[in-house]
Amino acid sequence: MTDLGTPVLDNHLHLNAAEGQGLAAVETFADAGGTHLIIINRPSWQYGSLPETPADFRQGFDATIEVANDATDRLPGRAWAVLGVHPTLISRLVEAGQSPEAAAELMTAGIDIAAEYVADGAALGLKSGRPHYEVSDAVWAASNQVMRHAFQRGAELGCAVQLHAEAGNEFREVGDWAEAAGLPRERVVKHYADGPVEGITPSVTADKEALRAAAERDTPFLMETDFLDDPDRPGAVLGPKTVPRRVRWLLEAGYEAAVKRAHVETPAAVYGIDTTA
Repeated sequence: MTDLGTPVLDNHLHLNAAEGQGLAAVETFADAGGTHLIIINRPSWQYGSLPETPADFRQGFDATIEVANDATDRLPGRAWAVLGVHPTLISRLVEAGQSPEAAAELMTAGIDIAAEYVADGAALGLKSGRPHYEVSDAVWAASNQVMRHAFQRGAELGCAVQLHAEAGNEFREVGDWAEAAGLPRERVVKHYADGPVEGITPSVTADKEALRAAAERDTPFLMETDFLDDPDRPGAVLGPKTVPRRVRWLLEAGYEAAVKRAHVETPAAVYGIDTTA
């Protein structure tokens, strides 16, 4: 097992224990020097059919908690679960005949179910967001409603909210919405960022160009692979070795302070976790 001399956190990946690499991916990550993981539940429809009731979200949430607990046993550090509702669910529900408002109501209830796991200490934070593709005004408005509800629950629970959202680096309005709900903007994380982000905290994909841009600014950031653990697309989006390999690259390039920022300081500020313990 490689020791890079620093905590190494992959801030966003998925694990499919039933059909994918599952815990083998965790061992690959640890062998490469990884120490900590934040595991996100896969989209709800990947656990069966489209959800029809709020309780239907529990299958995916329970599976994610289970795999995070099992992953902890295979890591030098530990794993945490972040739970929520994938924002593209709204399009699937609308295509199945629901109105945007009805779809948003179900998704909001799913966020409330996820919040129960955070309140119980089983999960670390929430996931929400809005579509990253063109949608109708009604779907966009409904999606923003769901996201702002996640901010309200995050504020009540004192937890971070990860966002799946459109590309770009301008999220100051989103940060304003979070703060209006009582959630500090630093605790809102833009998943799949391609470099620095304005208004909230970026979780930067482990691409060298994107990481260099983030490392050269003295601002908080996290690192991720968005590993999908999809047996039909092995290694997508990035494989589980990638974050440890990029940490080694950053250290060799002289970005020690940026590595500490991404893997110690920002996780503490965003999630309240100690990756050095």
